[in-house]
Amino acid sequence: MKRMKRRFKRIKIHKEGRNIILLLLLFLCVLNVLIYTQFDKPLAVLNLCVSVVAFSFFLYFFRNPTRVVEIDDPSLVIAPADGTIVVIEPTDELEYFGEKRLQVSIFMSVFSVHANWYPINGIVKMAKHHSGRHLAAYLPKSSSENERSTIVIESEGKTEILMRQIAGALARRIVTYAHAGRHCHVNEHVGFIKFGSRVDLFLPLDTEIFVEIGDKTTGNETILARLNED
Repeated sequence: MKRMKRRFKRIKIHKEGRNIILLLLLFLCVLNVLIYTQFDKPLAVLNLCVSVVAFSFFLYFFRNPTRVVEIDDPSLVIAPADGTIVVIEPTDELEYFGEKRLQVSIFMSVFSVHANWYPINGIVKMAKHHSGRHLAAYLPKSSSENERSTIVIESEGKTEILMRQIAGALARRIVTYAHAGRHCHVNEHVGFIKFGSRVDLFLPLDTEIFVEIGDKTTGNETILARLNED
C-alpha cells in the first residue's frame, strides 16, 4: 500500500553549484599563492586550512544525491526536500485556491540537500516567482512575505496541490525549472534553493498525513501523505 522501492544512490555536484565551486577554487588558489609568497609559513598554513574547510563546505552544500524511486500508488505525496517538518495545519491558501488547505512545511538548514523534487507525478498547471523579503524561513509569515516560487501540480487522479519554494534569511536565489504544461515526475528536480530555506505543500483537507512535526525528511524518499482520490 505504501511500498516504495529505492534503486540506488550516488552523490554528485548539482549543476547550480558548478560555476560557484570553480570560481571559489580559482579564488582560493590565487589567495593561497599570494599568502604563501608574501607572509610567514604559519599564516600560510592557517589560510590553507581555512580554505580547505570553506571549499569542503561548498562541495557539501551543492551535493546532488541521485535518488530514483518507484511507487505503486500514484496518490502518494513524496517529500520534495530534505529537512524537518515544522508545520502541519489547516491554512488559508489565498494565492491560488482561495480556501483552506492542509499545509505541510519542511525547513531546510544550510546542511540539508537543497535540490527540490516534484512531490507527485502529474502536470504543472502554474509556476510563478514572487519577489519578497528574506526573513528566517522557519517563521510562519515567510510563506507569504519572502521571495518565493509557487508551483501548482495536478496529479494523475486530477487533484491539484500547491508547492512553494521559499527563500530564507541566507538564501538569495530560488531556481525553478517548472513551467505550465510540463509533465512532471517524482524523480525529477523541480528546482534548487541556495542556502537556508523552506518548502511548503498545500494539500486537500482530507489528505491522509503520515508524518509529524519534528520528523526528518529525505527528498524523493520520505512518504508525507496520500491524496484522497478514490
